[in-house]
Amino acid sequence: MKLLIITTLPQTLRAFFLPFADYFRARGWRVDAMAYRVTNDVECLQTFDRVWDVDFARNPLNPRNLLIAPAQIRQVIAKEKYDIVHVHIAVPAFVTRYALKDVRKEGTPKIIYTSHGLNFYRGGESIQNAIFLALEKLAGRWTDYLVAINHEDEEAAKQYHIVPPERVRYMPGIGVDLQQYNVNAVASDGILQVRQEMGLTAETQLLLCIAEFIPRKRHQDLLRAFAEVARPNSCLALAGDGPLKAQMQQLAEELGISTQVRFLGFRRDIATLIGSAIATILVSEQEGLPRSIMESLCMQVPAIGSDIRGIRDLLENGCGLLVQLGDIAELANAIAYILDHPQEAKAMGKRGWEIMANYDLQHILQLHESLYAEALNQVNYPVYV
Repeated sequence: MKLLIITTLPQTLRAFFLPFADYFRARGWRVDAMAYRVTNDVECLQTFDRVWDVDFARNPLNPRNLLIAPAQIRQVIAKEKYDIVHVHIAVPAFVTRYALKDVRKEGTPKIIYTSHGLNFYRGGESIQNAIFLALEKLAGRWTDYLVAINHEDEEAAKQYHIVPPERVRYMPGIGVDLQQYNVNAVASDGILQVRQEMGLTAETQLLLCIAEFIPRKRHQDLLRAFAEVARPNSCLALAGDGPLKAQMQQLAEELGISTQVRFLGFRRDIATLIGSAIATILVSEQEGLPRSIMESLCMQVPAIGSDIRGIRDLLENGCGLLVQLGDIAELANAIAYILDHPQEAKAMGKRGWEIMANYDLQHILQLHESLYAEALNQVNYPVYV
């Protein structure tokens, strides 16, 4: 069998899909990948059987998405004759399905789309929601299966018949390695080292946010709430990079909390950072199923998150605290509660760990294997054009 995984950037492949290549290659599959400039990525070259460049752009309005990329995709598909094309993330998913809308009339390849958060959602701007819903319904006609990673998206996909409801699948994310994100896998020396790196005393309570500095992550809400809490023996660490980082550093200065905030940049020692914290925080306005919160719960560290899809799926059963999006006072109260009630925080983290077996990478891989088998063995059904 031949599988092609398509996404926007090689970073995404490295972050999430290398275990998928290992898993299916071990079962005799050929597993290729396609992304923007992926042929320059050493790790992807070493892990996939073959990689293909495609001129995707993250900006959906970039003309190369529809003027250049479709022909590149069709050329590779015509040559390689894949059994399954599995595409992730909204922009490459739309472009790929558009590119292959005539090819799939032949019955192969089967087209599977995993939405990492549909771009229309409850609370979203109405015109934007209408546009993205229309685009998803259009591309749904060129899709064999749609995989939703949170329950709100699953419900929406069925309600709006983006694809026939029987071809909507719910999968709880794309998997977390429970061997890597495990309290027993993080050395106490490592925790001591990162706390020393941040200049923390043994008594300092560390709060951690792992998120790219982009508008929808709403770091400004977190900084303002942390300033409102005003606990001198606490520290807020922000792991990640992005275009708003300098602006948030300036905001921390203006709020008078710069000595209590650490901007860590991109980090690979996420498990150790989480193990050093009393809680993680994510106050985004839009998520699919946030990996950082899953990793936190795997480490038995509770999370504070905005009450939106994906985050709600993970925290609604007492595994952390949910706050209304943009409510600075409520967020400050939640932070203060965690700092003042460390034992209760530990209990939340323990409850979170107990639910994470369902999000285990090995479980997710098996769900994909079952889906692929179903897709390849199904009888033909009318092709939407």
